[in-house]
Amino acid sequence: MNSYELKQKFPKNHVISDDFGKASVMVYIKKFYLDEVIDGAPRVPHPAFLVDGTELEGIYISKFQNVIIDGHAYSLPNEDPATHVDFDTAINACISKGKGFHLMTAAEWGAVALWCQKNGWLPFGNNDIGKDIREEGSTAKIAYCDEERSICRTATGTGPVEWSHNKQIDGIYDLNANVWEWVGGLRLVFGEIQVLPNNNGASDSYSQSILSDDWRAIDGTNGTLLKPNGKGTTENSVKLDHIDNRWVYVTEAITDRLQKFRFCDFADVTAAPTLCDKAKELLYSLGCIPCGADTNYKGVSFYANNGAAERIPFRGGRWGQGLNSGIFKTCFDDPRTYSGDAVGFRSAYYEAEAQIDPSPR
Repeated sequence: MNSYELKQKFPKNHVISDDFGKASVMVYIKKFYLDEVIDGAPRVPHPAFLVDGTELEGIYISKFQNVIIDGHAYSLPNEDPATHVDFDTAINACISKGKGFHLMTAAEWGAVALWCQKNGWLPFGNNDIGKDIREEGSTAKIAYCDEERSICRTATGTGPVEWSHNKQIDGIYDLNANVWEWVGGLRLVFGEIQVLPNNNGASDSYSQSILSDDWRAIDGTNGTLLKPNGKGTTENSVKLDHIDNRWVYVTEAITDRLQKFRFCDFADVTAAPTLCDKAKELLYSLGCIPCGADTNYKGVSFYANNGAAERIPFRGGRWGQGLNSGIFKTCFDDPRTYSGDAVGFRSAYYEAEAQIDPSPR
């Protein structure tokens, strides 16, 4: 579809063209504040709306899991989403489109997830074999099927409205399963949580390379950001320890480090008493720790490998995982070089100006 056809088909969304004149369908997420999605949080913008020192009025998220055309990422309906894409390839497919385009970040994913939770709807998706396990029958168009390996990807945006983030046709689709999605601006280094400040993973002024000096650890005692020592042992930094078969964020040295993936229910991920409120607020904002008493994600797993030199997260889960998939599902188990038929991505976009026109275009 060309830009005109996309605008006709998706009048409540934005159709944004890149530097090559090719269009993507995007969903505008208006700025909101932490206290609107996290009980007891301060009245400050969610970090997804702070990019390169600029406070944005909103961000644009791909409506659909992306495909790659001529090396560039696009959000288009009724497509088999791109897979066999490693982390750096996903980043390059997004930033090559022009200023403001980027791989969806952990801050942006966390913002959407918290908004969904606060508004009482965690989206369904292709977490069975072509349908949501809570639905009867096949409800989406099959894009790829390998019966021998029980693979069944569905075409982007072909599920019912329950597969969108707001349970409306103008929402973001397929955040629950179909394929896992790489997210930027967050990583695990020998068990230490490292971030790009705020949503600077969206800016081409900051590097997400493995040796980048832009990565920062989180001081769990005061919530400030620290230059990491590269060994996962930065003093007071927030780290993932494995205690009593659960993942626990700690500031002390890790007691159980293992170069192997382990998991627990996301609902059982906790923070040690030594973590200050500001550090926990950052983890909440990234969707990395349960927020509030919501049990709708009970059974959704949180995977991590706290012994490896670097692990990059992907989110959401994939087909065939049933209720053990969803917008809060997170996997810190694979290196940036990983690619496979169950991992894709989606691009996002921002305008650096202080004011963004929220009307569809």
